[in-house]
Amino acid sequence: MDNIYEDESDISFTVKFVGRVEVVRPSGFEILEEAARSLKVPDKFNSEKAAKRSKVNIFLTLSGIDILENKTKFLLYSCPLSTVSFCAVLRSSPKVFGFIAQHPAADMYHCYLFQSQKFAPVLVSLIGDAFRATKKEHNVRAGRDLVVEALRHKNKVLQRENEELKRRVARPHIYEAM
Repeated sequence: MDNIYEDESDISFTVKFVGRVEVVRPSGFEILEEAARSLKVPDKFNSEKAAKRSKVNIFLTLSGIDILENKTKFLLYSCPLSTVSFCAVLRSSPKVFGFIAQHPAADMYHCYLFQSQKFAPVLVSLIGDAFRATKKEHNVRAGRDLVVEALRHKNKVLQRENEELKRRVARPHIYEAM
């Protein structure tokens, strides 16, 4: 079952994790297709390929993509959006989508593949939109001080908390007669 959840700051969805594989180039439909072919064949020597065919939660924010195991919420992978170089639905399998990201500490790329019965094109579009928004935001923020951004975030959190407290106070109180 595919689910998409959204709030102001992030979008999360539950999908089947097909796997992650190192790829030779940072983009291209051919690279996605090649990665999919390599993951379809279970490799008894690579437990990552064989074992990761379970449901995961993907959390998409303007800072990155986090992949968590569905039941335990254990963080499997975290990819800053600045490292994502390609995202698409597989031409050969419209229910499978993936993205390619550069490893943060090494000069290598990994392709992450997922299966979604209903939402593969929508999810690719969401990741693409987040990537484009990050690029715009990065250009705008290039000269800003990090302290200012931290204060803005704190202000937003406090505003949400204030709104919640206002809702609680506005609820009618019921008193029982003795």
